[in-house]
Amino acid sequence: MRDVAVIGVGMTRFGKYIDKNIKDLVREAVEDAMQDAGISKGDIEGAYVGNAVAGLMTGQEQIRGQVTLTAMGIENIPIINVESACASSSAGFHLGWLSVASGLYDCVLVVGFEKLYDQDKFKSFQALGTAADIEMFRSSFEELARQYPGMNIFKEGSGQNRSVFMDMYAFVIKPYMEKYGLTKEHFAKLAVKSHKNGAMNPHAQYQKEVTLEEVLNSGDVVYPLTRMMCAPVGDGSAAAILASRKFASRFTTTPVWITGSVVGSGSRDISRETTVTERLATVLYDKSGIGPEDIDIVEVHDATSPSEIMSLIQLGICRGDDAPRWITEGNLEINGTKPCNTSGGLVTKGHPIGATGCGQIYEVIMQLRGQAGKRQVRNPRVGLTHNGGGIIGVDASAMALHLFKR
Repeated sequence: MRDVAVIGVGMTRFGKYIDKNIKDLVREAVEDAMQDAGISKGDIEGAYVGNAVAGLMTGQEQIRGQVTLTAMGIENIPIINVESACASSSAGFHLGWLSVASGLYDCVLVVGFEKLYDQDKFKSFQALGTAADIEMFRSSFEELARQYPGMNIFKEGSGQNRSVFMDMYAFVIKPYMEKYGLTKEHFAKLAVKSHKNGAMNPHAQYQKEVTLEEVLNSGDVVYPLTRMMCAPVGDGSAAAILASRKFASRFTTTPVWITGSVVGSGSRDISRETTVTERLATVLYDKSGIGPEDIDIVEVHDATSPSEIMSLIQLGICRGDDAPRWITEGNLEINGTKPCNTSGGLVTKGHPIGATGCGQIYEVIMQLRGQAGKRQVRNPRVGLTHNGGGIIGVDASAMALHLFKR
């Protein structure tokens, strides 16, 4: 397998764009990435386009990549559409990496996009709710409820005024609270950190710092979640240019290398003994020779604030028993010992699902280059992205982990 570098990244600001269509969003991110890399459209030999719900939200099905890229003059090349819930563009990134590492191409484009916001919030929640086995979703959780008598997983309003996934997140975090002493206040502190970081990120949907009291009083969603602990609905796009070592040497002297890339799927097993994140993390560390102790920065899939610390525990980056102390002592802050979600994470940067994975990659690349501005971590050398999507059983249905090194 050949060495593969990321030589260009670009993204839109994530937000609510009534007046922008999917072509507008993709064009902005791709043009930024090409300009960043210094390449032209003719240099791109293949493209991998991640999207989850454009069909449900806009009516555009089947050829989403071809529709968006040919509109900006990128055509006559293989354009592969990748749909894998919130992990769509991360899965596309994995395919792009494989195509260059195998020698098939020397330069490829990976882009993710989503038009998720609609003035009818129910339409967005319905679209999000399809990222599950719709015949089995509730029955899996009902089986769990039988194992835990008295626990009603789906509270009033689930799927109507919030995504059903909020109920799922609230359910799966409770064992971590009981086992490690994590509290609602700990999660609120993570949300405060996210908003602090997002306030320094020009691409974030929310760019305002908040207080602990504001988070706790922002409105209950489903215990222990409040509104400011949950990722907002929005639109956006993010892109990356991947290249072989020989091709990259023509355009940059400071490439960021992809040192590991793994994807996997969840299981219908509802015992919760292991998660897809835990299984894939072991594979990633073994294949790359890089352990969790070597990682300087990490972007994890925090669709809710509790998910941030839960994912760090599953990745082996933070011991469960240390989790409350790490939050309280600021270990996850930009100037902490293990900076996490310096972008503001999904909670603040936003979560346009098909674009989320590439949005995480954008942040890690900028950090490793030393180009993250006010939120720059001091001298990071290794970064990790963790991006999951959908649900099978009670676990993520799709997961992608990527390691980067400068």
